[in-house]
Order: sequence, then C-alpha cells, then structure tokens
Amino acid sequence: MAHVLVIGGGVAGLAAALLAARRGHTVELFERDTRAPGTALDRDFFGWRRPAVPQAAQPHALLGAARKVLVTELPDVHAEMLRLGARERHELDWFDVRPPARPGDEDLIMLQARRIVLESALATALRSEPGAVVRYGEPVSGLTAVSGSAATAPSGAVYATGAGAGAGAGVGAGIRVTGVTTAGGAYEGDLVVDAGGRRGGVERWLAAAGCRPGTVERHRTGLAYFCRWYRLPAGMEDGPRRPWTVTGGGFAGCAVFPADNATFAVTLFVHTEDPTRSALREPVVFEAAARSFPPGEAWLGLGAVPLSGVLATAGLDNRWSALADGRGPVVSGLVPVGDALTHTNPTLGQGTSLALWAAHRVARTAHQDAGSDRFAAEYHDWAVRTIKPWFDFQVVADAAIGDRFATRASRTGTAREAAALFECALEDPEVMRARARVRHLVDPPERAYAHPLIRARVTRWLAARPDYAPNAVGPDRAEWEKLTAG
Repeated sequence: MAHVLVIGGGVAGLAAALLAARRGHTVELFERDTRAPGTALDRDFFGWRRPAVPQAAQPHALLGAARKVLVTELPDVHAEMLRLGARERHELDWFDVRPPARPGDEDLIMLQARRIVLESALATALRSEPGAVVRYGEPVSGLTAVSGSAATAPSGAVYATGAGAGAGAGVGAGIRVTGVTTAGGAYEGDLVVDAGGRRGGVERWLAAAGCRPGTVERHRTGLAYFCRWYRLPAGMEDGPRRPWTVTGGGFAGCAVFPADNATFAVTLFVHTEDPTRSALREPVVFEAAARSFPPGEAWLGLGAVPLSGVLATAGLDNRWSALADGRGPVVSGLVPVGDALTHTNPTLGQGTSLALWAAHRVARTAHQDAGSDRFAAEYHDWAVRTIKPWFDFQVVADAAIGDRFATRASRTGTAREAAALFECALEDPEVMRARARVRHLVDPPERAYAHPLIRARVTRWLAARPDYAPNAVGPDRAEWEKLTAG
C-alpha cells in the first residue's frame, strides 16, 4: 500500500485522507489552520475566521453525486451528518404525489447542510483512523522532488494539446515529487495529494523544482453573490416546499438554500457591473430585495431570525488546472483534487461532488505505483473524461447567465427553450426527473435533454404557451432600482 501526504484539510483534503486510510493506505494530512472542525456547529460556522477558505460561510449544495460517495464509501460520515442535523430532500418531492419510482431515482437526493456539518463529520471519522495522522497548524511550505520518473507512461497513444487534452502516453514528466516540507521538517511519501485549493502554492513550488508549467483554462463569470443566513422560528423544522427555491430574472436572481438545524441561506446574485450591487451589502436593502422574489418572500415571511450579516463574494471564475500539457504529465508523484484541480462557480453547486469524486479516485488507485508517470497520466485522463465535461457544462451555463444579466435579453431562441425546460419540469415529473439527473451529475445534459420523450414534452409545453417569456418572475428594473436605493 502507499504512504499518502495530503496538502490541505478542507473538504477535499479530509475526504482524500479518510478514503485513502479506509483503503489501507497510511496518510499524513497537513493543514494551515490550528483548529479542527468540531461539533459546535454555529460557533465554528459563524465565529471561525478562515481566510484560506473564503467560501466556508457560503451555502453549499451537496448533490446526489456527493451523497452517493458518502452513502457507499463513508456511511458513517453520512450517518453523522444526519445526526448533526442535516436533512435530505428528493427532487421528486416537489410534486404532491411522487411519480412511480424508477431505477436511479435514489441518486436524486439532495443532502441539505452547511459546509461545517460535512467537515465535522469527516474530521470525526478521520480521527478514529489508526493509519492517519493530521498535523493542524503545520502548513506545507514546499515540495521535495527528484529528476527522472519512477516509471514510463503507457505506450501506443499520442499526447494531445490544450487544457482538456488526454495524457495517455508521451514524454515522461521529468520531475517526480517525493514529499513535502514544513517548518517542522521534511516528510517523504509515495504520493502527494494537492488539496490546497486555488491558491495553495503548488504551482510556485513546482516551478522552483524545475517543472514545466501545466495548462490552465480560466473563464470569468461576471457574477457577484450576496448571502445572509437565517434560522426558522422555534418549533418549525422546515420551510415551504413551494415556490421553487431558485428564481432568476433578467438582471438578478434569488436562491434559498435550506440547511441543517432549521437554518437556511438566502442568496442574491447580480452582474459584477450592476450599479445596484454595493447597496445589497446593507441588511435592510438585502432583505427588501430578496422579498421581491417568490422564494425569498416565502421563506423570509415565516418570521426567520437573521444569524449573520450580508456576506458578499465576487470575482469568481471557472478554472481548470491540468498538471499536463501537449507532451504529457508535467510531474509525477503529485495529483490535484478539489479546487486545486477544478474550481467551478457555485451556480450549479458541483464543487463538493467533483471534489469527492477525485478523492475517491485517488484512494482506490493509490496502490498502483503512485509515483510513476503512468499513474499521473491515467489520473489526468480520468479527470478529463469524468470531471472536465461537468466543468465545461458549468462554463456554458455561467456564460448564459452572465450574458443575460449584462444584456437583459434572453426571451428568444435557445435561452427561451432552456428556460422552458426548467419551467416545464415544475409541472411534468418526467421532465423533472431528466432535469434532476443532470443537476445531480447522473446524466450529462446532452443525454438527458436530447431524449425524444423529453424534447416532445417541452415542445408541447411551449406550444401551449405561445406568449411564454422566460425570466419574468421577480421585480422589473424600475422596481429593483427603487428597492436598492434604500
């Protein structure tokens, strides 16, 4: 078995370490922060300053893909999350009468919880693993590496070029990472897992070791988010089932994220160049604007108690970071997971699921000569096949939202048809099932939405509504500007 060194103790790092330990590997995890996630959820969620994890207090979506990894590979973590107050919601619960079940419906369940609940459950499980050591307060400061490769890459294929290129064969990496360094010393391992996020420093350390650069694909989103946390009134465990919790207008949108222990987040999102953006930082303005959308009004109208100020975030992008180029892997002995591999804008909530997929892949293959070029090439090829299509889907979706918010024009053509599919799903269980299979990363959109049955149902829905205009829910521009003027 392998000795695995994990850089970073966020969701991706904790999951990679735990899954590897459960597969019989020995693990050392290095985390910059001096404290571990605990079970005092509100204290840690609202009071723990985590500059290295700016998204920690933002709402997270634990899609069916993430839940499936937990249920099948880490059932104790899933059970602990439920014990800590996480809730589950099936997408087909939207309908008063659940449609007849079909194989695969079990993958369409959302796990509703704040990020700290998942982190706490993972950390609790990891502490009980005899083969795992967690070094809090000991950040990695560099890598140890040698020239040359432990093995050659598979033969018979040719490297392609571009950020999403496969790396099945070609020139060896040349640089092999053998361990990490910290202020406490040097640690050797068979495999280093980079779970340090977008700004973890690995790119800089690889350059210092003489490694040629990998390939980065980056797309700006042009969206800004404003979130505020609330708790339902005493005695109320859940909010309304309707209206749908996400509403997007022509220039702004509102989403409600039910979470654990009667908490929920309301998020408003606008274009980064929208002149009303700065006003949304004010709680009074934020709440008035949120109430102008159906989900915001439905949830805030219950008498919810605010738990935070307005938390703003912007400048987000979709970033794919490949440790490979047209010649093949640029390094062996090191693989990225989580945001170090791909950071996706949160509009589709894919991040946690993709991180767990990558962590699981590393854990179940780390015994296969993890320091070799072959391992690096096969991991990269797996990521291109499995994760890159969902990254590409996110890029397309965000471009559509950004263009709509920037131009306020989306009432014809493809944008109208895409919006109609969403609206039709709220009335048609078969279309909802197809939409849910895409949302939960079960089927790619080109498979689910191209099915003749789905296309026919959406076409009939549109034909019955010749005057249908998408994104008509919520305030018009004049009302919005009045609301945000305070």
